[in-house]
Amino acid sequence: MARRSYGSAAPAFAMRWRRFRILYLLALPAIAYFIVFTYFPIGAGALISLQNFRFVGTSTFVGLANYRDVFTSPGFWQAFVNTLVLSIGNVTLTAAVPLILALALNEVFFSPWKRFVQTIFYLPSLFSWVVVGGIWIFLLAPSGGIVNAFRGLFGLKPEYYMVQPGLAQPLFIGVNLWKQAGYVCILYLAAIAGINPQLYEAATIDGAGGLARAWHITLPELVRTFQVVLLLNVMGSLRIFDQVYVMRNEVIAPKVDVIMYYVYVQGLRKFKLGYASAVSVFIFAATLLLTLAARRVTKYRI
Repeated sequence: MARRSYGSAAPAFAMRWRRFRILYLLALPAIAYFIVFTYFPIGAGALISLQNFRFVGTSTFVGLANYRDVFTSPGFWQAFVNTLVLSIGNVTLTAAVPLILALALNEVFFSPWKRFVQTIFYLPSLFSWVVVGGIWIFLLAPSGGIVNAFRGLFGLKPEYYMVQPGLAQPLFIGVNLWKQAGYVCILYLAAIAGINPQLYEAATIDGAGGLARAWHITLPELVRTFQVVLLLNVMGSLRIFDQVYVMRNEVIAPKVDVIMYYVYVQGLRKFKLGYASAVSVFIFAATLLLTLAARRVTKYRI
């Protein structure tokens, strides 16, 4: 039986190749892209993490010495704690708040107003972090900023929001929510649009109000979309960089410098590429473990 199954494998593959060869050939550029720009850099980074890498001269093999230095470095652990705090805030709020907004917008029946609000919510997600960071630095500026100008109407003194370490992490989480909420809200609204309207009609006939319909129909139908949003947020939770690079300053740096910024400093400023690669391998492994854990907790299946 085993010989017969092995013997039939080659003709079966040849048959599939003849039938789907165009699709296989069309997939080759994508496969080549991921090999060259994803898997090869991962392998090269893992190799560099085992070396005292030099641009000029001979790189020496140091084994796990870079990893030992990483896990004994106070700077790494401070960046790791900052990353966890920002990630937890970003993951939870960016999944939950847009859901509330989508449920509220779903109850708006005046189409022009609904489309206008959707556009206002979605607009910040179109901006790069350079633009978003500039907007909020301007809004919170102690002189000329709109927020402090509003405080001045009540005789209050200006606040230096961007240089207060206690406000740094909540401020960064809030700005990230402002940027991402509209995009995630649109995903929820698209999922709501796909719900069978007969379910709502039947619930209305049975006397269910808007809150009851949202609780018993809309929310259960959005579980899979919520799982996708949560999984995507977890996958990117440890790779925060753009916002920190744009909005940080030396006063709040101890509270907002994250792992990816730590890699940038160690690798591109101090040229400790072996050390930086070891941190990058850690980020890759931690992201993989977090993603698998999130899939297990949410019971998400593709």
